[in-house]
Amino acid sequence: MDIEVEGLKQRMENRTTETVGSIEFSTGILHGVECVVARCGIGKVNAAMCAQTMILRYAPSAVINTGVAGGIGEGISIGHIVVAKDVVQHDMDTTVGEEGEDPKGFIPGPDVVYIPCSQELVEAVLRAAKDSDGPVCHVGTIATGDQFIHDQRTLERIKKEFGACACEMEGGSIGQVCYLNRVPFSVIRAISDNANDDSHMDYPEFVGPAAQASIQLLCRLLDGMKE
Repeated sequence: MDIEVEGLKQRMENRTTETVGSIEFSTGILHGVECVVARCGIGKVNAAMCAQTMILRYAPSAVINTGVAGGIGEGISIGHIVVAKDVVQHDMDTTVGEEGEDPKGFIPGPDVVYIPCSQELVEAVLRAAKDSDGPVCHVGTIATGDQFIHDQRTLERIKKEFGACACEMEGGSIGQVCYLNRVPFSVIRAISDNANDDSHMDYPEFVGPAAQASIQLLCRLLDGMKE
């Protein structure tokens, strides 16, 4: 989101900006670490395009995707942080095929349902969260799809089928791009709503504070990386 990208760019030193395709990339020093920041936009195609361009153009040692998400499951509330241990695409469905039924969420190519995040990055994020007075932090599966989830029935289906603890619209496709390019990645989400029938009211109210929580955690993570 714009609010996240602008918040990070304002903290950058020696910042330069270029546009590749239709995406603006800002490079510079962020909390002592050389970084490139871009707003991928909403949805899986936009996110995948941004991730692939970033990898080809800048050859990052790791990709960290931040943003907001709808919370799923007990104990996950608005304002909390969810760190993905893996990502899944809940709207991917090739269950009817010539060679039999694939499991729901199966991604041809990498031939997996769940794409694992970098365990090293997961642990680094948890250390950063522990060393601060920030929000409660959870670890689990983050589910991605080209839908803003805002009804209880769909929410329960995603939870049942994939065991997800948060849902959003970008992380799974970014994870797929990174996995195929063998680039370590992490997905960090601040909870802006509970992906239920009240989401249309909660999201506008809490998206700003949730984005700020995500930025603050990322900056603490970078502080640990430069040591």
